Amino acid sequence: MILIVAGSAGSGKTTVGKLLSGRLGWEFADADDFHSAANIAKMRSGRPLSDSDRFPWLAAIGAWMDEQIAAGKSAVVACSALARRYREALLAGRDEVRIVFLEVSREEAFRRLHTRHGHFFGEQMVASQFAELEPPEPDESTIVVPTDRPADQVAENICELLGLG
Repeated sequence: MILIVAGSAGSGKTTVGKLLSGRLGWEFADADDFHSAANIAKMRSGRPLSDSDRFPWLAAIGAWMDEQIAAGKSAVVACSALARRYREALLAGRDEVRIVFLEVSREEAFRRLHTRHGHFFGEQMVASQFAELEPPEPDESTIVVPTDRPADQVAENICELLGLG
């Protein structure tokens, strides 16, 4: 299984993803590491990415997931996957992939952002993520998990929901 831990900046996807990875003994990848230098420079300057920026990035994440699947490995990847079209692109033809979407309020995301240092995302980028956000619809096979508890409890909840270890 490949588990995508999705959500806006500040939702805890990297923290929860790493906790899940450690708990399950699966490889972890952060989708931020798949961005091109041009995408990172664009975000650092406070400009949101367009679909033409995002789809090559999503393809790179998909290629990594395909490698894991072909090798028979399970893995966790933290990826925003804010819009339905992005989630569909990540799931396309990949029956082994599951998405857990971490639900966080805008206020909590901003609060968490203020405690984070050294990341290329600024406040206006978080605002742009909430503008882009399309919460998962009931017809999507995405599990929505609130992040109103400590990250270790959120990870435990995800394991219970998915029947993992």
